[in-house]
Amino acid sequence: MASLVQHLPMCPLQHARPQPLPMQGLTGRKAHVFKADLPVLKKEEVKVEVEEGRILQISGERSKEQEEKNDKWHRVERSSGKFLRRFRLPENAKMDQVKASMENGVLTVTVPKDEVKKPEVKSIEISS
Repeated sequence: MASLVQHLPMCPLQHARPQPLPMQGLTGRKAHVFKADLPVLKKEEVKVEVEEGRILQISGERSKEQEEKNDKWHRVERSSGKFLRRFRLPENAKMDQVKASMENGVLTVTVPKDEVKKPEVKSIEISS
């Protein structure tokens, strides 16, 4: 997918250092498709945005809490982290028709393509 999109530098989010988000990008005849594994995240915790200049941005925050109790002690461990990924989409991307869905912890972003118009060929008569 490296030839399809150009990865932009990660942007800092306030005081946290965003972590890279591993993604898979595919291009088909009718659309560019991006997939990211986001286990244990709800769709409300993930943002998919389109910016001027054909920029697709996927961001969010992961948080986890683990609690253990017994008769003598109570332990709670918390961890969290932010992630951010930005892509510059090709000229043929239909930016107003981007769709995103999340199923079984996999985020899928579909960016339809404009149809490739074949150049018009005009026959020229040869005179003598």
